[in-house]
Amino acid sequence: MKDIKTLVQNPPRGPVEPVQLGLEDTIRFRCHKDIDCFNQCCMDIDITLTPYDIVRLSRRLSIGTAEFLALHAVPFEMDQHGMPGYKLRTREDAPACQFVTAEGCGVYEDRPAACRYYALGSMGLRRKDSPVVDDIYFLVKEPHCHGHLEDRTLTVGEYRREQGVEIYDEINRDWRDIVLKKRSSGPTVGRPSERSLQLFHLASYDLDGFRRFVLGSSFRETFDLAPEIYAELERDDEALLRFAARFLKQVLFGERSIPLREGVRDQRIERRRRRLAQRAEDGGAPPHDPRYDDAEETD
Repeated sequence: MKDIKTLVQNPPRGPVEPVQLGLEDTIRFRCHKDIDCFNQCCMDIDITLTPYDIVRLSRRLSIGTAEFLALHAVPFEMDQHGMPGYKLRTREDAPACQFVTAEGCGVYEDRPAACRYYALGSMGLRRKDSPVVDDIYFLVKEPHCHGHLEDRTLTVGEYRREQGVEIYDEINRDWRDIVLKKRSSGPTVGRPSERSLQLFHLASYDLDGFRRFVLGSSFRETFDLAPEIYAELERDDEALLRFAARFLKQVLFGERSIPLREGVRDQRIERRRRRLAQRAEDGGAPPHDPRYDDAEETD
């Protein structure tokens, strides 16, 4: 089906059951410490991190989000336009997870969404001309995993609740849909500006940096938000992640849900007019010439 656009959050590397599953469908699976394949799924990983994964893990390790990215993540490009993404860093001597121990996952309560889903995979699917992104699931059966032989059945919905993945999906959903919309739009949106890519990185992955950005004087002078909203964004990581998704929709797609202060738009139009005039005077600077970047252009 060529007209379907997808974003797989837990991309499988082993055999996938070619059956689309819903929340009420039943699977047979159980993982536990006494199973003979215990920890094997952590020995060869390729885990893409979501914004909420990064926040949970950085808080677990008592470090900032920027430090977490530097120590425990590896950057990669999610599309041909260079949209930034991160994967969980593995050990230097093997593709194993750096957090796995003989007793199991060392960050189990805050493990990433992909780890929680295993041995399920999840996928966001947007059909052609549909504004809705559907959540679908599928079973991943890798040769080393014997959890599929365990005598236990439960529904996909029950498994998601058992693994604590619902809060991850809830908070990450808007961000996932932004990535999927960018991927689906393709040439109609084009390559984001360097500034837009920087803001995408900041709002998606470095929540501590994004909080400083939002609470800074330039942002407050630009956007018209109530004091109680700023207070919530200062103290509540989950509220800030949801706000970050709104901000990115405004930056990337012009979906204005964060109001500008009165007069700001006129000031920006004049600023852009002056930049274009300067560009013409200089003989036509390249479209992304850093001399014409504006650190305050966030709408």
